[in-house]
Amino acid sequence: MKIGIVGIGLIGGSIAKELKTRSLGTIQVYGTDKNPDHVAKANSLALVDEMLSEEELFEQAEVIFIAIPVNKINDELGRFLDKTRPDQVLVDTGSTKRFICRGISNHPNRSRFVAAHPLAGTEFSGPDAALLDLFKGKKCIICEKHKSAEDALEKALKVFNFLGMDSFYMDPEEHDKHLAFVSHLSHVSSFTLSLTVQEIENDQNQIYNLASTGFESTARLAKSNAITWGPIFDANKEYLVEAIDLYINNLEKFKQSILTNNIKESTNLMLKANEISEVLDGIALNK
Repeated sequence: MKIGIVGIGLIGGSIAKELKTRSLGTIQVYGTDKNPDHVAKANSLALVDEMLSEEELFEQAEVIFIAIPVNKINDELGRFLDKTRPDQVLVDTGSTKRFICRGISNHPNRSRFVAAHPLAGTEFSGPDAALLDLFKGKKCIICEKHKSAEDALEKALKVFNFLGMDSFYMDPEEHDKHLAFVSHLSHVSSFTLSLTVQEIENDQNQIYNLASTGFESTARLAKSNAITWGPIFDANKEYLVEAIDLYINNLEKFKQSILTNNIKESTNLMLKANEISEVLDGIALNK
């Protein structure tokens, strides 16, 4: 099989690294990227068999992954589908799905496209961030599977299975709504914590001296690439604003319980929050 990857960053680079390393030559991996630094780094790290121009990649590859920021997927997907042959499959990896799916809903080559979201990542970006086993044991969401040709879906699932992922299906609207709460809000929260601490603590040495593993784990996502996450927030602003409003409401509850010395209320809020352990334990068991 010949796989093409448009965008050799964390996700695209990790897909390339996994396929190239684990396939033992049975899969040929091609890449393309508009960033010349990414091209040079992908070559130096040998993430792909060959970096090609976009035109060359579309000539060579059977399955093509689009691993670029979601705003660029929205801008470019129609053009990519224009050049997609009947024997090719186009798969995106975007973290939002509604507008991506809507944008190509009437495209004549829609059946050659699989709308996908591998639920994997780290706070790092670029080809240097590419990891083996990034996808192992993770979930992959497929949206609008009924609009993808049977063979296109089968080929996409074959690759995700090879990466070690468990795929399941969702409506694009439901996808974006739920991701706003369980993923996108987490990043907003981490960015906000980082901004707040930096505003209060002007002395960086004190942050280094006093920060514990709790702060480190909570603020970790604040290192995430703004170029990637800005477009995600914009594409999912309706549901993300709803999530932020609920988050602020709960912050206000904590604030009032602390302000009024209502230890019982703050304790009850924390006990209620502790119930998330059941969800987290379930996630751990399913890995």
